[in-house]
Amino acid sequence: MATETPLELVLEIGPAVHGGHCLARHEGRVVFVRHALPGERARVRITEQRRKGYWRADAVEILDASPDRVPSVWPEAGPDGVGGGELAHVALPAQREWKRGVLVESLVRIGGFDAQDPLLAGLSVEPVPGDVDGLGTRTRIELTADGAGRAGMYRYRTHDVLPLREMPLAVAEIAALDLLSRRWQPGARIDAVAPADGDPVVLVDGRPAKGGRTHVRERVQAGADEYRYRVAAAGFWQIHRGAPATLVDAVLEAATLELGQRVVDAYSGAGLLSLPLARAVGEQGHVLAIESDTQAGRDARRNAHGVPQLELRTAQVTQALPHIETRPDAVVLDPPRAGAGAGVLNGLADLEVPLIVYVACDPAALARDARIAVERGYRLEALRGLDLFPHTHHVEAVATLRR
Repeated sequence: MATETPLELVLEIGPAVHGGHCLARHEGRVVFVRHALPGERARVRITEQRRKGYWRADAVEILDASPDRVPSVWPEAGPDGVGGGELAHVALPAQREWKRGVLVESLVRIGGFDAQDPLLAGLSVEPVPGDVDGLGTRTRIELTADGAGRAGMYRYRTHDVLPLREMPLAVAEIAALDLLSRRWQPGARIDAVAPADGDPVVLVDGRPAKGGRTHVRERVQAGADEYRYRVAAAGFWQIHRGAPATLVDAVLEAATLELGQRVVDAYSGAGLLSLPLARAVGEQGHVLAIESDTQAGRDARRNAHGVPQLELRTAQVTQALPHIETRPDAVVLDPPRAGAGAGVLNGLADLEVPLIVYVACDPAALARDARIAVERGYRLEALRGLDLFPHTHHVEAVATLRR
């Protein structure tokens, strides 16, 4: 049976939009194009056609190139390749401008903010201090073995595993493990973790490889202070080597805490932000850390040992808020990609919390939640964009909402 030839079109590429795509149009139909840049003219291959609604496409030939285009730092993440490096063909300054534009557009379109507001008009997406080229920065990678036992990643938007020849975003300690040349059990999931302290750990289907450890130790230097953590190797931790310290600095700057104050750290994980917040308010203050994941909660209890002002509670944030009897001076929100949601934002407004520091990894979720907060009497006082995921479309934001 003959295979149908994919449809190819020549399109003028429009602005960058959320998800690592650029927007183009064909006969009035929206086409979301990957591996292109705004202003380019490209031959694109349609990868998904819908009878109604938008199409998806990959740029397979650039006819008129943007000055911001560079040779891809990871060609295997290019057209018809794996996900996870969709901006590898974009110069780093242009990547950050791309992310700034998506963040601002989300806040305007979804959040209802004014694009001329100085906070949005003057926004930039900042690199992690010391990050020169965005390569060799990931301390955690996830691979899957194909049918022949070769380690790879999924082709974008499929369940097809493509074996990899290189992983340029991984730190040197992971590269030295030579995971890509080994043979694995077909279908195995391989996770590699390179902690700040100690040797790397390899997990196969969630279990440490022979002689491996179940936990790793992380160390974060933020300003003059150092914080130490013990976290499950399979648990959540920021993947960029410099991201933990960058986030701690950004949150403490936004929160402007004083000794003796009361703080809630919601979606607190293993305590990355909880320990610095506890130090900021001192033993005369109080930090309530709320986390629903039991493994992260167990890690947090170990990390909180000897910090009497830090109280840990394993619960959903929406369930915990009604039981907070004393109004906190500030709440730090670091929710998953879906955001905190109306239940949490309305709950904080009902508590009359004067300050919310919102750490967001999804611009659309941040825009939606910021709009809810503004409708409940908050104002967007400060906003920072952080490039914790170079060569991808992901961007972190730290928003300060004050009542």
